[in-house]
Amino acid sequence: MWKDFSLFNHVSQSSVFAVLLLFSLLNAFLLVNYGLVMSVALIILLVAFPIMYFVVVYPKVGIMTLLIVSYILMLIIRIGVNFPLGTLIDGLQFLLILGFFIAQKRNPDWAIYKNPITFIIILWVVYNLLQALNPVAESTLAWLYTIRSTAIVMLMYFVFMYHIKSIKFIRLILNVWIGLAFFAAAYAFKQEYFGFFKFEEDYLASDPLIMSLLFIGGQWRKFSIFSDPVAFSFNMVIGAVFSIVMLTSDISVQKKILYGFLAMFFALTMVYSGTRAAYVLIPAALLLFIVLKLNKTLLFVSAIGLFFFLILINIPTSNYNLYRFQTAFKPSDDASFNVRKVNQKKIQPYIQSHPFGGGLGATGTWGERFSPNSYLAKFPPDSGYVRVAVELGYVGLFLFCTLMFIILATGISNYYLIKDPELKNYCLAMTLIVFALHIGNYPQEALVQLPTNVYFYLFVALINITLRLDRKIQSDKLLINDN
Repeated sequence: MWKDFSLFNHVSQSSVFAVLLLFSLLNAFLLVNYGLVMSVALIILLVAFPIMYFVVVYPKVGIMTLLIVSYILMLIIRIGVNFPLGTLIDGLQFLLILGFFIAQKRNPDWAIYKNPITFIIILWVVYNLLQALNPVAESTLAWLYTIRSTAIVMLMYFVFMYHIKSIKFIRLILNVWIGLAFFAAAYAFKQEYFGFFKFEEDYLASDPLIMSLLFIGGQWRKFSIFSDPVAFSFNMVIGAVFSIVMLTSDISVQKKILYGFLAMFFALTMVYSGTRAAYVLIPAALLLFIVLKLNKTLLFVSAIGLFFFLILINIPTSNYNLYRFQTAFKPSDDASFNVRKVNQKKIQPYIQSHPFGGGLGATGTWGERFSPNSYLAKFPPDSGYVRVAVELGYVGLFLFCTLMFIILATGISNYYLIKDPELKNYCLAMTLIVFALHIGNYPQEALVQLPTNVYFYLFVALINITLRLDRKIQSDKLLINDN
């Protein structure tokens, strides 16, 4: 495979041998004279520089690395790797952005960004950056730490838009993502029926707060390879939504069976998370799916599915997972939902009196760390939209809602414009995923945790990319017909 990379076409075997020999001698010298730390540091440098080179020069490698690392990062951290892995994600994003500007310098193509989504994303990024000047904000450091998971990660949209230029690469990305999702689902299945690993038990016992949040009704909520059950459940939701869309596409019977299995498996393991907010997302996405596809066969199948679904949410049960699933559709019986309503009512006067909010990072972890005595530091937003309203004000909330509306409107419009069946289904799947996360962002914070924050802007970019590629395909067909 190395023949695909120009760097290796100009390097002889003897040169590689000489470099490795020199490295071995230098490493031995450092180990003997300066100890293990310097020796390990040299090894890290030897590995780091080629990776940095590939990420910048071969952005497809960088994109795949970012998508894979962001997906498994929390598992690596929980295992006990003592390394600032969050900084690794930041570094990958920085290198991809650097590579993007280098590529634009060599082969400029800014025309692809002339669309409503790009405009509103730029506006949202600028607004988040200007929050550093918010006079009400208690801490600039809180802004600095928070900007990483909000505005900066949005810049990946521009990277994805530029470098994803073929259906083949889209297939690779989506196949790797679904493969990772299956691994996460299988991991949760193992947690549910075979228990936790020792390092996971140590994590659960490390803080009484973790136990209070994850041990409910005599059962542990499962989190798989993610930071918490919420992140896990939302990733299973979007995997299930994608699989359902692909199940109805024009593919082989074997693939239909595979996607049918994946959809059911993702939905099943999602239930193990105990995250009520996630349970309503698949039905919500399916409702939009039915509206957009709208054919007699789908309506008939949906009617049958609705009948069994109503039975499922009303049937008496002593099963913990099923009971918790049922309560998601009876919010008045959900104590946590009622607590959120009370908290949101209390914070309304603050939101109404602060048009630009209390500053990015004013609530949650960074608020408690950098401004522990402030009014907002102790406020639990428990909602992506409430957090935006509190930290960025009703001006920020309006911009964010506009962003989501434009993305969904563009996705629906593109779905009807695209003619290629495969690209049409990809666009539909991405639109439904954004819709599901949009709904999920109200009861929970759906868009700020890894890997969802990275993948969300991949999905947004694909909404535009699918239309761009379809237009190229249709244009090529016209040229062929003319000739």
